[in-house]
Amino acid sequence: MDDDVVLSAPLFSSIDPEAAGALRARMTRVTLERGDVLFREGEPGDRLYVIATGKVKVGRRAPDGRENLLAVLGPGEMIGELSLFDPGARTATATAVADTSLYELEHSGLVAWIEHHPGVATHLLGALAGRLRRTNEAVADLVFSDVPGRVAKSLLGLSERFGSPVADGIRVAHDLTQEEIAQLVGASRETVNKALADFAARGWIRREGRAVVLLDRERLERRAR
Repeated sequence: MDDDVVLSAPLFSSIDPEAAGALRARMTRVTLERGDVLFREGEPGDRLYVIATGKVKVGRRAPDGRENLLAVLGPGEMIGELSLFDPGARTATATAVADTSLYELEHSGLVAWIEHHPGVATHLLGALAGRLRRTNEAVADLVFSDVPGRVAKSLLGLSERFGSPVADGIRVAHDLTQEEIAQLVGASRETVNKALADFAARGWIRREGRAVVLLDRERLERRAR
């Protein structure tokens, strides 16, 4: 099962199964428990990771200690691909928010592989472009959208990647604390908690610890606009 998830990553999507399997064989398995740090902002970046199971948050810390959560990544997604095109210090810190397994590949080995399979570079650039597009959207949301709108949009985005159907809606096991959700939308924990409580009172969601059930996706989509 892990291999199926890893081989679905953009890194492997343009090469034949035999070549993909050979590249997968060169990767090393890494396991993390919730709270473990994969790498820190400022450290040298010389490895790419593909998530097999679990979730990893990617964030930055301001000099005054405030944190901004840039993304929450799950199975089949990559971390550290920026180092392939711009080697240097890590631009963010990656931390497991659930028990997680990943596969790592050293920079030198991947660069040599791309030289023999240039189509891979196109798919990796596509993944980077998608990441940049989401960053641009997040910046625009901070300027043009209020906190409840950003919370609704974040819940919808998390549901697309981590949601599973249940009898009365879509259950999203995001594994995030309220503080982490606040960091993801760029607001205070108190303001985010108020928005979530309002959504629950309106019957749009049901809160279940580090998960939420989306009961009225249509209303959330309207609020996210």
